[in-house]
Amino acid sequence: MAIDRSVLRSIPLFSEMSDAQLDRMTAQASARRIPQGEAVFEQGDPAKAFYLLLHGRLKVTQVTSDGQQIIVRVVHPGDLFGFTRALGRSDYPGTATAAVDSLVAAWPTESWDGFVEGNPHLAMNAIRTIGQRLDEAHTRIREMSTEEVERRVAHAVLRLIEQAGKRDEGGLRVDFPISRRDIAEMTGTTLHTVSRILSAWETQGLVEGGRQKLVVRDRAGLSRLAENTE
Repeated sequence: MAIDRSVLRSIPLFSEMSDAQLDRMTAQASARRIPQGEAVFEQGDPAKAFYLLLHGRLKVTQVTSDGQQIIVRVVHPGDLFGFTRALGRSDYPGTATAAVDSLVAAWPTESWDGFVEGNPHLAMNAIRTIGQRLDEAHTRIREMSTEEVERRVAHAVLRLIEQAGKRDEGGLRVDFPISRRDIAEMTGTTLHTVSRILSAWETQGLVEGGRQKLVVRDRAGLSRLAENTE
């Protein structure tokens, strides 16, 4: 499936590139539909391509050496992912799975060097993206090292609605299917613990849950809990 340059220009990452630069990128790109639950790539696979999410949501998971699965990030529309060349890797460090039906653009990994050399704006945006991911990773590590579980879960839920929140009559809804197990994998805790915390929050009117659903009803209250303030 071919990609029109207007699709890339609508994404902030590419908005300052010239038509000629965009045409060179689209000439090497292919589009691929990823049904919900299907993986774009698996952890440890050779990194043959890098990707841009055009539509949908993806969850990137890693399996640790002791067999525990964790969600390391959620990929949102407009995000680059799988660009392992920039990280000096030849394989994918995690598995990217579609949380909903999704559409991705793909380029051969060997195209990366030429793209960033010829497009300083793209290179700077890629550096900024890596920096943001490192900052979020450091934040999560700090939370898991120093905070009690309830505060970690509160921070994770707040990040979800900041990145993927959609207002509805009940509050702010995470706009893709999210389970309690997903939240447990994001926060390094157990399903039982997350279920207990979310059930208590529902009783307090902070959130509304359901099968693959999460709505934040009281964002200010959840923020106070996350920051451990009265």
